[in-house]
Parts: sequence; structure tokens; C-alpha cells
Amino acid sequence: MTRGDVDLERLKAAAPEAAELLRQLANANRLLILCHIAQEERSVGQLEQELGLRQPGLSQQLAELRQSGLVKTRRESRSIYYSLADERAQGVMAMLFEIFCQDPAALAERLHQAPAPEPTRPAGDAARFARILPPRA
Repeated sequence: MTRGDVDLERLKAAAPEAAELLRQLANANRLLILCHIAQEERSVGQLEQELGLRQPGLSQQLAELRQSGLVKTRRESRSIYYSLADERAQGVMAMLFEIFCQDPAALAERLHQAPAPEPTRPAGDAARFARILPPRA
């Protein structure tokens, strides 16, 4: 079995889990909630105020995120605080922040940096695809 076959088998095994993570992120309200708590722990009241969501809808989204294991809670007196509980979600949120929230010029510059050299592979091992970048302005 080649390395590519092993990687493909891992992908097949992880595909349902990855699809579930993406399903959770595909809801705009849940994504905004995760964006806020990825920065720092937030209480329900803070999230309600910052996101402009009403408490019943917010609680429903938080319950789904908690049930899927993406967030965890901490109680302090009468307040419940939410934070990210999943390293995969933290990584995806960091990537989304970089793509959508950072200075577009800085992101474009980073994308135009020379890629790291690929490891050498035996001839005929796998197809290689050219990376096409938009022309620089």
C-alpha cells in the first residue's frame, strides 16, 4: 500500500466526522458564535448583546454546539461562560479568520510567497497539479 493509499484511507475514515464539523460551521449564527468565543470566553449575555440574537435562539444554537462537542461551559455564580472545546474547531476558526477577517493585501502577499519545495517522489507516483495564482496588481 502506498503512502497516498494510506492517506486516502484516513480521509475516508474521517470524512463523516469532517462533514459533521462542517455542518455545524455551515450555520451563520453558529459560525458567528464560534468566532466570538474563539477570541475569548463569553457569557450568554455577552453573546446576546454582541451578536444581536435573542436568548431563545442563541440558547438553541449554543445547545447544538455543546452537544456536538465544539464548545464547553463554565459556571460562575449565575452566569454560564462558553469557550471552544475542540482543537479542530479552533484551527478552522483561525483559518477562517485569516481568510475573511485579515487585511486583504496581507493575505494576498502571503499567498504569492514562493511555496515550499515539494518532496521528491519516484516517477509515476502521483499526478502533480500546477498552482495558478492571479496576476499581481
